[in-house]
Amino acid sequence: MRFDELQLPAELLEYIAGKGLTEMYPPQAAAVKAGLLEGRSMVVSSPTASGKTLIAIMAAFVKVKREGRKVVYLAPLRALASEKYAEFSELARFGIKTVISTGDYDTSGESLGRGDIVVLTNERFDSVMRHRVGWLQSVGLFIADEVHLAGNDSRGPTLEMILTKVMQMGLDAQLLSLSATISNSRVIGEWLGSEVVELDWRPVDLRQGVYDYGSIVYVDGGSKEVLRSTYGPAVDLAMDILKTGGQALVFANTRRRAVSLATRAAELTGRYLNDQEKKAASEAARRILGSGEETSLSRMLSEVVAKGAAFHHAGLDPEHRRIVEDYYRARAIKVLSATPTLAAGVNTPARRVVVADMTRYDAERGGNAEISVLEYRQMAGRAGRPQYDDYGETVIVPSPSQSAETLLEHYAKSPPEPIESMLSAEGAMRFHMLAAVATGSGLSRGDVDSLFGRTLLARQVGDESVGRLADRALGYLHAERLVETKGGLFYATDFGTRVAMLYIDPATGVLFRDALRRFEKDRAYTTGLLHLVARAPDFSPKFPLRSKDYEQAMSFMEEHAEEMLERVTPRSFSDYDAVIQEMRSVMALYGWIDEWREEQLLSRLGVEPGDMHRAVDTADWLLHSFEDLARLFKRPDMAGQAGVLRRRVVSGVSGELVELTALEGVGRVRARALYSAGFRTLEDLKEAPAEKLAIVDRIGTSVARRIKEQVSKR
Repeated sequence: MRFDELQLPAELLEYIAGKGLTEMYPPQAAAVKAGLLEGRSMVVSSPTASGKTLIAIMAAFVKVKREGRKVVYLAPLRALASEKYAEFSELARFGIKTVISTGDYDTSGESLGRGDIVVLTNERFDSVMRHRVGWLQSVGLFIADEVHLAGNDSRGPTLEMILTKVMQMGLDAQLLSLSATISNSRVIGEWLGSEVVELDWRPVDLRQGVYDYGSIVYVDGGSKEVLRSTYGPAVDLAMDILKTGGQALVFANTRRRAVSLATRAAELTGRYLNDQEKKAASEAARRILGSGEETSLSRMLSEVVAKGAAFHHAGLDPEHRRIVEDYYRARAIKVLSATPTLAAGVNTPARRVVVADMTRYDAERGGNAEISVLEYRQMAGRAGRPQYDDYGETVIVPSPSQSAETLLEHYAKSPPEPIESMLSAEGAMRFHMLAAVATGSGLSRGDVDSLFGRTLLARQVGDESVGRLADRALGYLHAERLVETKGGLFYATDFGTRVAMLYIDPATGVLFRDALRRFEKDRAYTTGLLHLVARAPDFSPKFPLRSKDYEQAMSFMEEHAEEMLERVTPRSFSDYDAVIQEMRSVMALYGWIDEWREEQLLSRLGVEPGDMHRAVDTADWLLHSFEDLARLFKRPDMAGQAGVLRRRVVSGVSGELVELTALEGVGRVRARALYSAGFRTLEDLKEAPAEKLAIVDRIGTSVARRIKEQVSKR
């Protein structure tokens, strides 16, 4: 079917033609035939790169232009939300405004109503719904990307609940759910009240194979010899595809393995770069060293990128990850070795995907376990670039103990595991139960049963089981005085309402409330507050204590005993071992506000830049939450301490630099340079000539001018 055969707005046809498209992909044609443009809700399940984004764009364009209603696009990850924001922003020339929000859970999001298309992470939309913003009533289309993540143990419950609430709101809105891998799509379609459009069609063929001692054995019976070397099968397979002008994406099961594979590949990739690609790779390497603080990790990344290889994992500085992604897509990076998180993230296709490890660490089992078929399919979906390749390949590298033939048969031919609700987890249920009560104006037990009875969980385990889980959650919330009952209805207390709006786990709220009762007045609790943050269920990523950190942790606890909520020693505290396990996280946060550079955090504590950035973001949010609860419970002294500590955490500075970092463009490095040069207050900066500020290290003329402009207005 051709796009111009449809009754589409002329501007939309112009947009599609501008992409060089004339014929619809089969999933697009199937979605249109199923009523996409007439407002029918549907689940579209088709492989990666089969045109699902354009399905979403067509539906959104029609909804905004023909009906004058808003569109909400939901993405599971910030990086994916940013990618979709960029794609939808291309519609600006047709008068369609796209806005994005991926954080600030404690703000209402009312201002987002100025957009026609609102791109949000699932968690941010959950927060928006809790604040009951007015513009939700004008939404005519909800697009849920990666809907299979409803079965994810960490992100799944939130996605499940927001989709349930969307259906419960009765907005007469269309729901478009997208995924590359759903085996029980009929069940999901029934749950969401949606038609199911399911096609196993790809724009490029996918060949699936397994490495078997020097050759690739394909599922169709074919085979291919691969030159073996001392670099190992994963690198050999990557080099083999580079010989044909392709790129390789190698998935490793740990960060260390991803770095190791990229380092080995970099010894060979340079020979496959042409002059233009060599120039681009050198540019990427310089950008990596020029952004963020230089560490041994960033230097290693820069070195391999200059040779046409790269590694990618959550421990990297976010900007460095973006640089790697951009230059990989530009083909200056030939081999990218990554942890599996990249499979669910931004668009990074390759001609050959090498699954170098078929096991992952499973915390519940306390050891490695074979990956799921669903995870394999997510990785395999990256194989094949429509604009470059006629085919894509996925090659499994088995361990010596695994049968190559059995592995290939299982992963290539078995359907992915069905999506199963994770809402039954105790923490998830109490979190979303409190939200339901706090956003209602008095909920009866019937209201609770009606809401949770519409969840995927209820469909899968039955109303009776969900009722027992709801009783347990309500019992906890009532016992901790987050919820109260009046006249047979459930209401959130002031405490419960604040916890729900702050978007923290009720258990975190209880932890903070109980601590506030024990903090003494006229005592400084810097380390104690950091420890409280690290103990919170919401704090992530946690840094488990390593055996080599134990002595350092004990010394740290002894040195900062006076700042702790209680003095912690092996003799005086029965839970000593549990507390000391949190000390690596506390030491990392303390090192950060003590102005340790990222290299120090990496070398002394093994905390990588990307992890530290996420820990800082989480600590900022939790300290804000503690500060807010301290005011609620009339502890202005602790609210003040938390406020100052929060500013230190955000900027990564000692207390003496907090005032200087309030200026835009003055971070921890520039603030320390100014302080060392004698400019210690805003008043000092106000009185100093711009020329004198400009000669300070890391300042310069333009920064000095901006500083003077700011202080003159204060």
